[in-house]
Amino acid sequence: MGGLELSAADVLARKAGIGPVRGLVPLAGGANNRVFRLDSGAGAFLLKSYFRHPDDPRDRLGAEWAFARFAWDAGVRSLPEPVAADPAAGLGLFEFVHGRSLHGTTAGQPAVDQALDFFRQLNRVKDRAAGLANASESCFSLADHLATVGRRVDRLRTLAVGGVVDVAAAGFVDAELAPAWRQVQADARATAAAYGLPLDRPLGPADRCPSPSDFGFHNALLANDGRLRFLDFEYAGWDDPAKLVCDFFCQPAVPAPASAFERFARGVAAEFAAPAVHLARATLLRPVYRVKWVCIMLNEFLPVGLNRRAFAGTVAEQEARKANQLAKARAALAAIFPPSPTRKVA
Repeated sequence: MGGLELSAADVLARKAGIGPVRGLVPLAGGANNRVFRLDSGAGAFLLKSYFRHPDDPRDRLGAEWAFARFAWDAGVRSLPEPVAADPAAGLGLFEFVHGRSLHGTTAGQPAVDQALDFFRQLNRVKDRAAGLANASESCFSLADHLATVGRRVDRLRTLAVGGVVDVAAAGFVDAELAPAWRQVQADARATAAAYGLPLDRPLGPADRCPSPSDFGFHNALLANDGRLRFLDFEYAGWDDPAKLVCDFFCQPAVPAPASAFERFARGVAAEFAAPAVHLARATLLRPVYRVKWVCIMLNEFLPVGLNRRAFAGTVAEQEARKANQLAKARAALAAIFPPSPTRKVA
């Protein structure tokens, strides 16, 4: 951490009543931001320095701070306590959770139940979340979902071709991903018509939820008390419950068990006045979001994605990372359309 940032961290710690700073230790795992353990006379805290770039104008600190503050003030405790923030310096200070990451493990049904309980706690106090903004890439109609994923696919079709791995990625997008997306989109439209779900009708306010957004076990710690704490709310805000469900089961880093999808989706849907509609929307959108996550795996090839990784200090092995992400994207797309001698992607 540079001297200027260290100075800002000390100012923030003193403002929060926990300063002065005695030490800052960089922590691994921050893909988009710099993360540190901040030690002071009051104990250990987590300090986040948020990525900011002209091509990515999202207020990551503002979104995370607003969501964490809403949840904590409403009595939800399945997340670290927000301590203090300095928007000008791009710094956020949070409770330090002593525990371990779930990376490298397999999440089971008890963990899924804790995640569902976290959603329920948030949704049942959503009357106190009126001040939250919409989540990043929030969608409130089926047409919104299709358009959002379509934009991600289109963005990947304009990849700048540099090295060998870039050429391979561009070929994959044109020959495999784009045709697969056309098929998934056609299937979603047909299913919506069969269910009698209008594409353009947005959810009303009562059917929306305060969403952690990038919600999954990749953004959780198993605390020393045996309970999960959910983290990283920089994309959070109001959103469609179906999107929360689909993202939860599509994120690849620490996958939720596919066998738990229906139980989780039903649990989320039960929080609303028309649960059958919410369950149908989540089921319909699941393949759409599987394509979205293939696109997310290819963010390494986009300029803003590369800048985020450079900011987080992980750019040294950029070409190897890109090759690895391309392999993951190929496997994820193949899982949507398993090879078959009789089936072709249109």
